Amino acid sequence: MKIYKLDSSTCKEELFTKIGSSSAGVKILKDKANLNLIYIKDIKTPGANILKQDALSIGADLAVNHNTVTCKDKFSDAILIANDKQMKILSKKEFAQPFGLKNFADELKEFLPQKSKKVKVMGVLNVNEDSFFKKSRFSGEEAFLHVEKMIKEGASIIDLGGVSSRPGSIGVSDKEELSRIKPIIDMIHDAKLYEKVTFSIDSYSPLCIEYALKHGFSVVNDITALKYDGVAKLVAKHDATVVLMHKLGSTKNMQKNPEYENIILEVDEFFKNRIEKAKNFGIKNIVLDVGVGFGKSLEHNLTLIKHHAHFLHFGHELLIGASRKSMINTISKSSVDDRLSGTLALHLKAVQEGASIVRVHDVKEHIQAFRVFEAIRKVII
Repeated sequence: MKIYKLDSSTCKEELFTKIGSSSAGVKILKDKANLNLIYIKDIKTPGANILKQDALSIGADLAVNHNTVTCKDKFSDAILIANDKQMKILSKKEFAQPFGLKNFADELKEFLPQKSKKVKVMGVLNVNEDSFFKKSRFSGEEAFLHVEKMIKEGASIIDLGGVSSRPGSIGVSDKEELSRIKPIIDMIHDAKLYEKVTFSIDSYSPLCIEYALKHGFSVVNDITALKYDGVAKLVAKHDATVVLMHKLGSTKNMQKNPEYENIILEVDEFFKNRIEKAKNFGIKNIVLDVGVGFGKSLEHNLTLIKHHAHFLHFGHELLIGASRKSMINTISKSSVDDRLSGTLALHLKAVQEGASIVRVHDVKEHIQAFRVFEAIRKVII
């Protein structure tokens, strides 16, 4: 007999099938093979004691503060350690328990595994003069040629923007923004490129959004996350997809000492409110973007990427956009032109954590990286 260790991300269904497990056995075993760590903030200490005993009774566990057993404090934080099967059991078991555990049971269901989605690369096209990455700026015929180039390289979505949203940037009038994007939108529409890939408009201007949606675009990438009702009405009217991005403050001041008590929970609450608004307007197709670099410190950005899978509980696709951003320079001194390696590292981690749309300046390099990553993922033994 010989033994060897396997990577924990290996597809469990394929692994158990490969050794000859029955289909019924595979269904049972796969739920036991994936370990989850669930952080529970401010649980009532009597509830924590109940949850710990219930967890232990089914082979799971709950890490608690050492004072929890005596109920010295009214509230405490805890970490649930459970596989998928145990989470399913607890989501039913705690439903009948007091001290807030009924609500806990409801929320726990949202964190059960979901089927992964195919990764799509969103290529960036800027038609302005002040985007932070100079090589992403195009105009006229050059912009159209770059769109065709990104399509050939494998982009599934093209994101067109006429106004920079980098920290410290200053906005322009709706008419000025439209004058920048209209020529390339017309060229895309006349060539019917929207039949080949999906086109997204990076704007919160109703004037620009309406023009784009009437000319083959089907995604609105809104960095204000439907702050303006006019945008919400247009998205609903055209049955478009909206990208809801989290941002703290305005582009002028968002990077001046951003503070959060808990970055994950605060972004989560933001998404909850904006998703509700979107649905109230009749919007069906929603994508979530944590907004890397938009009112976040380096630690905030890294935390959101490392624990990106948390936001899958909403049931919507996740978009990540860290391409060539300054956080890479903070970690490893580099100019904007020299941040591709850092970009790939951040994006691969985000994809590993559930992101399925990746907004990039370098389409070809990302397509190659994701193909290699997927090839590794598919290997069983």
